[in-house]
Amino acid sequence: MGIRKHIATVVVAMAMLLAASASVHAGAVIFSPDGNLALGVNDHGHLNFSSAPNPANAVAWGVAYRFPDGSFRDATAPGCLCEGWGVSGSGFSGDASVDNGGINNLSLVSFVSGPSTATSTVALTSFSDLVVTQSYGPSAEAPNSLFVNNVTISNTGASTITDVRYVRVMDWDIPPSEFNEYVTIKGTGTTTLLETSHDDGFESPNPLAFTTPILPGTLDVDFENSGPTDHGAYFKFLFGDLAAGESYSFSIFYGAAPSETLALNALGLIGAELYSLGKSTIAGTPATFMFAFKGVGGEIIVPPPTPTDPIPEPGSLLLLGSGLAGFAAWRRRRAANVKA
Repeated sequence: MGIRKHIATVVVAMAMLLAASASVHAGAVIFSPDGNLALGVNDHGHLNFSSAPNPANAVAWGVAYRFPDGSFRDATAPGCLCEGWGVSGSGFSGDASVDNGGINNLSLVSFVSGPSTATSTVALTSFSDLVVTQSYGPSAEAPNSLFVNNVTISNTGASTITDVRYVRVMDWDIPPSEFNEYVTIKGTGTTTLLETSHDDGFESPNPLAFTTPILPGTLDVDFENSGPTDHGAYFKFLFGDLAAGESYSFSIFYGAAPSETLALNALGLIGAELYSLGKSTIAGTPATFMFAFKGVGGEIIVPPPTPTDPIPEPGSLLLLGSGLAGFAAWRRRRAANVKA
């Protein structure tokens, strides 16, 4: 009897261990080809993933850019880990954000990642016919300036899903003036599938929730260099009904460039229909951060760069000879810390 009791105790302990490990959320930090841009993706598809060593100014990786001193600095993870997304259909909703409500009514189907790609697939827990796949990687047109998240919302059931909505929201915290930035949003008047936009990056990503802006003059309109204050960007889209077996796909972009001119050039290369910029209040800061959409019923609002415009080149302004060696050393230190 004693042996049986011991075996039973071991079995229960193993089951508890497996249950605990299953509840731990995985994720990945992915890098641009030149190693100067990084994105932290959680397994449910939202950003701000913690993986030591973290950026110099944050406890997680959101949208991180390597500054000239060689350090990565993040634009969504300082302070509140409030980047997130949500989907709804037929009155059911689910959403994910580390600090803004956690994970609600989403079941993980799969998460796979590599050095520069990460793909998350989830379904609504209470309405599993609604499935969302989000596939991250460097954009083909501007791989060292922008990551693209190709989003596909699918109806895997036999009946129509009505009133499909999607929200993406982020709290900008632009280094080195985190919590005090200038924010721009453009494309609201020409994006036909956009229902609501404003500057409150702390709002719920639940598409069925009511939201309000932080600063006046930012609700459902274009604005430029609003602030400075601690704010961000919120976008809610209405995609209508999805018939049985039908899907809707669109793209979200995240990135950074050494200047606003180079950022706009990158947005022109990908054909952005709607975008937000985050900029520091400190003059001469070598980074403008980007958050953009394509395939959401809008018009291309940023012209592609002309041959006389400066176009982001792999490693421009940041590698400067020793940059690649510094990045390799950083990766070795990161690997050593993880093993430790």
